[in-house]
Amino acid sequence: RSWVILLFIHIYLSPVFTHCILAFYFSFLQFFPFFLRGIEMDSAALHEEIDSFFESAPPLKDSAKITDKLNQFIQFDSPSGEFRGRRVVCVTSGGTTVPLEQRCVRYIDNFSSGNRGAASTEYFIKAGYKVIFLYRRGTCQPYCRSLPEDPLLECFELADDFNFQVRQSHSEAVKGAIRDHHAAVADGLLLKLPFATIFEYLQMLKIIASSMRTLGPHAMFYLAAAVSDFYVPWKSMVEHKIQSASGPLDMRLMQVPKMLSVLRTEWTPKAFCISFKVRHSGALALLFALEARTY
Repeated sequence: RSWVILLFIHIYLSPVFTHCILAFYFSFLQFFPFFLRGIEMDSAALHEEIDSFFESAPPLKDSAKITDKLNQFIQFDSPSGEFRGRRVVCVTSGGTTVPLEQRCVRYIDNFSSGNRGAASTEYFIKAGYKVIFLYRRGTCQPYCRSLPEDPLLECFELADDFNFQVRQSHSEAVKGAIRDHHAAVADGLLLKLPFATIFEYLQMLKIIASSMRTLGPHAMFYLAAAVSDFYVPWKSMVEHKIQSASGPLDMRLMQVPKMLSVLRTEWTPKAFCISFKVRHSGALALLFALEARTY
C-alpha cells in the first residue's frame, strides 16, 4: 500500500505543489521590481549626481583623439566589403582605481585580472563582432592568455650577441598570439583603449557610448570590468602625497553614480547590455539580477 500512496502523491499532489511554487515565483518576478523602483533614486537626483561626477572629474587626456579613433573604427570597412555592417561590442575589462591624491601615490584598487574580458574579446571576434576593448593597463590581453606572465623575458632567448629568437617551448603560442592579434587589428575588428582610474573609465565609456549610438541595435556592451563603487571627489583630494606623520587617516568616500540605467536609456538606448556582479550569496545574486531588470 505504501508504494501506491507514494505514487498517488507523486502523480496528484506534486503537480499541485509545483504549480503553487511556480505561481509564487513568477508573481515574485513580476511584482518585486516595482518594490525596487520604490527605493531607487529618482531620475532627477541621479542625473544631478552623474553631472556632478563628470564636472568634477579631471579632464580626460586625448579625448579628441579617442573620439577620432572610435569613429574611424566604427566606420571602417575592409576593401573587400566583407566586414560591412558588422555588429560592434564594447568589452570592458580589468579593475578601476580610485586615486587618493591628485598627484597620485596611493589609490584604492578594484582587483581584476581581466581574463574574462580578454577571453570574451577573442570569442566575439571569432563570432564576427568588431570589438572595442576598454581595458585596465597591465591586465590580461586578448590572444596573450596562453603566454607566460612575463612573455618578453620568458619566451625569447639570445641566439648570439646580436640576435634573439623565440624559445622552442613557446614558439607555437607566440606565433599564434602575434598572428591572431595583427589579423584582428588589420581587419578593423579590434580597437584597444586603456584606462586606469574610475574617472578615465567612466569618461571613456560615455564617449564610446556616444560614438556607438548611431549603430542602434547593432551595438552591444559587455561590461566585465570591476568598477569602483566609491570614490574621492577630485576637488576633495590633497594635491601631494598624504603624509603619515599626520596620524590616522580619516577619509570620506562618495558613491559612484549608477550609470548603467543612463547608458541603456539615454547614451545608447537601442544597444544590448550585459553586466556582471560579483556576489558570493545566491540570494544577493538573485536580488541584484532582479534589480537590473528594472533598468
